[in-house]
Amino acid sequence: MKKWFPSEKGELEELLEKFLSKESIVNINEVHGLIVPHAGYAYSGEIAGKAFSLLKRNRNIKKAIIFGPSHYQTFKGISTLPSFTTPLGKVNIPKNSFNKIPREHSIENQIPFLQKLNVTEILPIAVGQINMQEAEELARKFLEEDAVFIFSTDLSHALEYSESIKKDRRAIDAIENLKEYELPNIDACGLYPLLILFKMCQIKGWRPQLVEYKNSGDITGDTVFVVGYASFVF
Repeated sequence: MKKWFPSEKGELEELLEKFLSKESIVNINEVHGLIVPHAGYAYSGEIAGKAFSLLKRNRNIKKAIIFGPSHYQTFKGISTLPSFTTPLGKVNIPKNSFNKIPREHSIENQIPFLQKLNVTEILPIAVGQINMQEAEELARKFLEEDAVFIFSTDLSHALEYSESIKKDRRAIDAIENLKEYELPNIDACGLYPLLILFKMCQIKGWRPQLVEYKNSGDITGDTVFVVGYASFVF
């Protein structure tokens, strides 16, 4: 399995502390949720961590629900992980009747951040193929939960640096302004989770704000073949 984050507890904790120490200056009092990337921590951990640091503004977060795209299986509707353990310990996943999938890094990469922030219960949701009506039904269902909502997506894939920035600007504008009609035109692997996010925001009157944007070229220096990463708070 690809090594997404350190497998040694001390090394992972040190890295998480570094990422979470860089709090954003975004003007928001109460955090309802985040949108974060899901590449290996060496690539997108800092961008995700800057958003996760904003959860410190919410005291006593007991439960988080993570929505991520499915990279390894194609299915309709939603599924969850049966169990998951990181170097920080076993994840407390609430009992549920959802279908199960064995793994999904778009979800798993968010879990150590939440563990480090002492979130005690985590429901990992892999979102398969859904339509807008199903997205709204799921949004209303999960809004009944007393939880913080974590949505996971990367942006443009395998583009040249300047082309990646151009493509990602369009995606960032669509997300910040909830331009539902733009979703089919943006490059985001987490499109189906974003459908649920948009519906949640429309129902609750929330608006995502950009926290950080970079692409892999900013981190590795390779500007020929890059992937875009952005984090948001709402």
